[in-house]
Amino acid sequence: MNVAIETNNLVKRYGDVTAVDDLSLRVARGEIYAFLGLNGAGKTTTIRLLLGMVRPTSGEARVLGTRIRVGDKKPWDSVGYLVETADAYPELTVRENLEAMRRLRPGTGSKAIERVIERLGLIAYADRRAGTLSHGNAQRLGLAKALLHNPELLLLDEPALGLDPAGIVEIRNLLIELARDQGVTVFMSSHILGEVSRLAKRIGIIHRGRLLQELDVDELERNRRGRLVLRTRDNQAARSVLLNAGFSAGITADGTIEVKDNAAIERPDDIATRLVHAGHAPTMLHVEQEDLEHYFLRLVGMDGGNAK
Repeated sequence: MNVAIETNNLVKRYGDVTAVDDLSLRVARGEIYAFLGLNGAGKTTTIRLLLGMVRPTSGEARVLGTRIRVGDKKPWDSVGYLVETADAYPELTVRENLEAMRRLRPGTGSKAIERVIERLGLIAYADRRAGTLSHGNAQRLGLAKALLHNPELLLLDEPALGLDPAGIVEIRNLLIELARDQGVTVFMSSHILGEVSRLAKRIGIIHRGRLLQELDVDELERNRRGRLVLRTRDNQAARSVLLNAGFSAGITADGTIEVKDNAAIERPDDIATRLVHAGHAPTMLHVEQEDLEHYFLRLVGMDGGNAK
């Protein structure tokens, strides 16, 4: 693997609180990697460690082949970032904020400003003071600053924060285009599994500072639980038929029959045939897959509202 980001047993403690706990991960160049976790899981601390903003308690991080140390200059000419909130000079316009950032990026031409203003949908706001922007447009400005110098790597902390649904789609398409057409590596944190599953090639799930699982989108789909849901004119009698046949059938709160056995999920036609022969033909029958949010909560031990 041609690696853009590598961490080895990375730990960050603040007093008695362990924000990042023995984190080891690899992110390939040119991929979109989503770092998923609840608020307070350690996502932002990890990004701050990758950027050299804070010193690790132990372990190390490497970005674009360079070991990260607080205060070092390398490799920041090749990295764009957005951490926590999109900072800007509130009294300066969008264009002036970008000009200030451009001067901090040696070799970045003035045409880059108009390029990112257009790409981030900020043309109508280019001469508006940053302090008057909506939260969503302030986030767009933060992303524009991250993209100004055509970085090889983007480190983005909740990049869709504050954006409306149309804005989320625009940013999603932009990041996919950057990875696909320019080979840009994107490492992004999020707490919204449904969004990152549409965007990322690989997902790392962090909880209480620990990496619980790394998987690609195909593995995610395979890991989601399924269930067969059906109704008949007499659900209690139909349930008895299924129980007698060895299936773990239950009645849900909305009055449907739920069967979670793999044999039923894989062959729902067999269930239908069995019930028809017993005189309880289904009036509704379909296979449902666990939604992404429930999958995430189950993984971190919070399904049903009970934490581990």
